[in-house]
Amino acid sequence: MFAGRALAVPGRIHYGAMLACLLLSCSGLGSELKVRVRLANGRVTEETLEADSQRNLITVELTQGDGSLVTFIADFKQEVKIFRSLILGEMERGQRQYQVLCFVTQLSHNELISSESMARLRQKNPRAVRTAEEQRGVEQLSMSVGVNLSQAWQLSTHIHNMCSDASGAIYTRQADAQYWLERGVDGGTFKTLPQTWGVPALRECPSTEDLWKPCICHHSLRLEWYPCLLRYCRTPAVAAPVSKASSYKCGIRSCSKGYRFRFFVPYRQLCLWDEEDT
Repeated sequence: MFAGRALAVPGRIHYGAMLACLLLSCSGLGSELKVRVRLANGRVTEETLEADSQRNLITVELTQGDGSLVTFIADFKQEVKIFRSLILGEMERGQRQYQVLCFVTQLSHNELISSESMARLRQKNPRAVRTAEEQRGVEQLSMSVGVNLSQAWQLSTHIHNMCSDASGAIYTRQADAQYWLERGVDGGTFKTLPQTWGVPALRECPSTEDLWKPCICHHSLRLEWYPCLLRYCRTPAVAAPVSKASSYKCGIRSCSKGYRFRFFVPYRQLCLWDEEDT
């Protein structure tokens, strides 16, 4: 098993020491790792990373600075990644207790380490506050296509469990939908949404005063810390002629990456947070 819940002890570790505190073990099919990370607002939170090498799956979960709970799944088997945001509602403004959004896109090669490698990670100092070695910036994604929950299993069997409470708020990109259609996914898996570009009557949500009019919403999230690459060390060659230098896995490189989603909502009331998230 990975280390359990960390104690709230101050401290920070930078990439120079990362090699010494996260090493690859030689065993483990499914494991959990809890990492303490510092958010942009300075608050320290705990991020949970789970790996299941048998199902070829990685899950990352953390609470953002605004209180929203973000869950990310990398489904290597289907080459799909799923983002789920549970956003606390503003009940004094007529919203429900919480709102769930789901975003589904293709998983690119080498975005993060494999589930097998993740399952072997061990943490030597679980109380340290981690800082990602590489800041990968913010990826802008226009999510212009809806996904039907009843058919979403064709993309990934994990979407139904992850997004069952997202109702009609499951989105993907036009390019992703086209990619999956060309590979045999049923057309009923997707639904057309109003175009989010070049429609004069459809405004950005912060510019829409009427709470019951449709608009274009934005939502941002960040994976604060995740293993994106493996490190390889080299053993020195021995003087004997037959001996050559060889490499072996000796640790990981950590990354942080933000995502900003642009998508249609039928009512401004469903995107009240966009007042601050512009």
